[in-house]
Amino acid sequence: MQPPEAAPLSKAAQAYNLQLRRVDTLRAQLAELDALGQDQRVQRHALLAPLQQRLNVARRAWVLTLDAHLAGDGLGPRHRSAAVQSLCEHARALAEAGEADMVALHDRHNRESLAQLRRAAARTLRQQLEAMLDAPLQGVDDEAGTEALWHAARRQWLDERDAVREKKQARAEARKTRGSGAAAQQLAELHIDADTRMRRLFRQLASALHPDREPDEATRAHKTALMSEANAAWERKDLVTLLQIRQRAALAPSEPASRTSDAGLEALTLLLKQQVAALERERAARQRDLALEHHLPEGVSANAVSLQGHLQAQARALEIRVNALEAALAQADDVAG
Repeated sequence: MQPPEAAPLSKAAQAYNLQLRRVDTLRAQLAELDALGQDQRVQRHALLAPLQQRLNVARRAWVLTLDAHLAGDGLGPRHRSAAVQSLCEHARALAEAGEADMVALHDRHNRESLAQLRRAAARTLRQQLEAMLDAPLQGVDDEAGTEALWHAARRQWLDERDAVREKKQARAEARKTRGSGAAAQQLAELHIDADTRMRRLFRQLASALHPDREPDEATRAHKTALMSEANAAWERKDLVTLLQIRQRAALAPSEPASRTSDAGLEALTLLLKQQVAALERERAARQRDLALEHHLPEGVSANAVSLQGHLQAQARALEIRVNALEAALAQADDVAG
């Protein structure tokens, strides 16, 4: 901010302010994604949990009804086979949901136990996924189940894709740095200046906020908290947070902003650009994790519209399944039904 009579900002100052605004915007977007994720979890539970409970109740009644019919001799061979297949399918779904008594009921009617089927399905799926990834599947074993294997594979594929992109960006930056002439030399010097300014700022904070130098307990606790925050910001090269901590601690800058040279602003802008790039990667990772958590289709970005639309579609599909099973139960008491 400048008074009306002040001279216009230089291009270096304008670029610096632009990157500051981008950092603020990205941080606000990350906060929005966190709030969106929490809101979706609440809505998902409120909308799907009652339907899932209805489905589980209907499934249990259906499994017990089929079990009773299979104990008699009213079903012919073809209908008996279909009843066994349906019973095992729904008993397995209930067992996956935590209803332990369904495991024994499933195993009584099926040639292979539920544990054997799980292991076989997991082994087959792992082989298929590792063939698709052309690499071993990391961080999950076969006992975790097929859904966990799918999630692990998708996450590993996305991580590898992001790593390839970062390598390409790093190579592009390296080519710029290795370039010939004054431009490459100027860029290298700018990197050195940026690192020096960041280190100078952190040392100023470390010196002023050292808690052992403060006799007052409350002030010492406040400085300890600020220093911990500054250490974390230093680790992730977060220039904006370090500047904010200096402001909150009421420390005078080593060089007033009004007297910062364009070269100094360019160095700080370089740091801000690096921070913007890191925040953009974090935003992409948050969106990716949201998409994974809420089972969005591949290629669909996680936002309020896509998440809400997918949730409504899941609710409609689940309600159709519940209604169909409840309608079947209504006529399942007699063999003909």
